Amino acid sequence: MRMHDPRTANPRAALAAALAAALAASVAAPPLAHADEATLRLVAAPGSELVTARCVVCHSVDYIVMNAPIQGRSGWEATVNKMIKVMQAPITPEDAATIVGYLDAHYGAPPPAKRP
Repeated sequence: MRMHDPRTANPRAALAAALAAALAASVAAPPLAHADEATLRLVAAPGSELVTARCVVCHSVDYIVMNAPIQGRSGWEATVNKMIKVMQAPITPEDAATIVGYLDAHYGAPPPAKRP
């Protein structure tokens, strides 16, 4: 004798039950984490538009903010030169000077304190 399976008796009911279970699982699941780089903004100052135009072509602004605590002027010069020479960034020498000046002024690490 064949048993009656209510799930196969009505395919629409089975589909509705499956969708309800999936919806319940998605509501109960913790939210997924999404990076939202749109909230990161560079300090608005002379040079910021150039930095955005030249640097953000290859990487997000979080790279700049992430390196800020450890980069003084010479560090930013080395980083910009590496981007030009190694990564082939389309930055002219004049733009490089403006970019380094902006990064040093707004994201440069303070010089080390002199010992007494």
